[in-house]
Amino acid sequence: NQFFVIEEYTGPDPVLVGRLHSDIDSGDGNIKYILSGEGAGIIFVIDDKSGNIHATKTLDREERAQYTLTAQAVDRNTNRPLEPPSEFIVKVQDINDNPPEFLHENYHANVPERSNVGTSVIQVTASDADDPTYGNSAKLVYSILEGQPYFSVEPQTG
Repeated sequence: NQFFVIEEYTGPDPVLVGRLHSDIDSGDGNIKYILSGEGAGIIFVIDDKSGNIHATKTLDREERAQYTLTAQAVDRNTNRPLEPPSEFIVKVQDINDNPPEFLHENYHANVPERSNVGTSVIQVTASDADDPTYGNSAKLVYSILEGQPYFSVEPQTG
């Protein structure tokens, strides 16, 4: 079981992550939903009557990509479990909130005089902390701002 929440939501209200529901819940208020696990009660809270799970804090995928939680339906009067606990994962969906960063602040290279056109001079390397598996947030495309037509850069490799 998985739920998804978008990172860095900054609205005034907690974000609805998902809703748990027991098949034996007839709506009479006799069932209480309990949440435990990573961030339960601090980052994630559950409405013990409806089973709605909310994120109450801003999440950052670069700090933590997912949380494993366990929910259980218990009898409100006796706290006796009504069914086995259910484990699920809350995955934090990435947004494009990190700029690419070069491995080095400055790159220096020398080109021998009369080098052939197409001679490789240097390769630069950058990285992006955003999730490369989600959208194009972490896709890198290299280009140069000046130096054409004498220099060019391979857009995919730097």
